[in-house]
Amino acid sequence: MIFSAVFALIVGISMIGMWSFLLLTKQVPELETEPLHIRFHIAAEFVTAIALVAGGVGLLTGQSWSQWLYLVAIGMLFYTVIVSPGYYAEKDEWPIVAMFAVILVLALASLVLII
Repeated sequence: MIFSAVFALIVGISMIGMWSFLLLTKQVPELETEPLHIRFHIAAEFVTAIALVAGGVGLLTGQSWSQWLYLVAIGMLFYTVIVSPGYYAEKDEWPIVAMFAVILVLALASLVLII
């Protein structure tokens, strides 16, 4: 359970950090080219990240609600790590695609450890 909690915290905090950095440094050109699409995407990413952080904290502190929240959050993460690599694959950024594959494997491992 500790691996699952720590994994959720690291991924959730990393997602918040990455999107905050990209937005603050104006590195999201889709805000100009596809503003509605990217805003919904970013909102979904932040909701996923917040759910992962809350689920991870809940698991670490033994909260009764934490396991169901973790399961919802990890499901949201599965969707993200399956859909998001397509953007980077189209740009031939294969190391980032590989990173998503590693996150997917770790997410599967964390799920197996929690159920």
